[in-house]
Amino acid sequence: MSSRIEQLIDEIEDYIDGCKYQPLSKTNIIVNKEEIDELLRELRMKTPDEIKRYQKIISNKEAILNDARAKAEALIQDATVQTTELINEHEIMQQAYAQANEVVRMATTQAQEILNNATMEANGVRTSAMQYLDDMLSNLESAMTATLTATTEHYESFFNTINGYNEIVKANRAELRPVEVEKMLKEAEGDTDSGPELNLM
Repeated sequence: MSSRIEQLIDEIEDYIDGCKYQPLSKTNIIVNKEEIDELLRELRMKTPDEIKRYQKIISNKEAILNDARAKAEALIQDATVQTTELINEHEIMQQAYAQANEVVRMATTQAQEILNNATMEANGVRTSAMQYLDDMLSNLESAMTATLTATTEHYESFFNTINGYNEIVKANRAELRPVEVEKMLKEAEGDTDSGPELNLM
């Protein structure tokens, strides 16, 4: 079952894929700021909860190890009890000691195996959780970078278009003005205090 963060990342990717391209462009898209802000806001709110959930998984490592230690101690304690019973019940002390030592050895070996397996399992859980969290944050970073790039390209294209129109307007105005009027305008701009203001509009 996917997390809400994964779902939000999918929704952001689907939203970006569904955006319309700008006129005369195959790379720039039109983004609805309110919709993308809402998705990013929910993503920002959900991220701490997801991180806490995986931190809880990682913290379970200690619980697994503590449980393994408790089982190992119980096995050793049972072995000690059996050793005492063997010593008390058998007439041949050497045989009793040999059997008791074997029980303790087997219990210790089994306890060590439990600890080793528990350690491997706990490390595996921690590694998987950290890898999953890193992958999730990597997807988030990619989605946000794509959004920022698309937005930047959109505004750069808009600025260049407006600037081009401005240059065209300047050129058209220059073509419409006679040389004499242009000269008078320059003289009026150079000496605004010497005489009445020239109004050509």
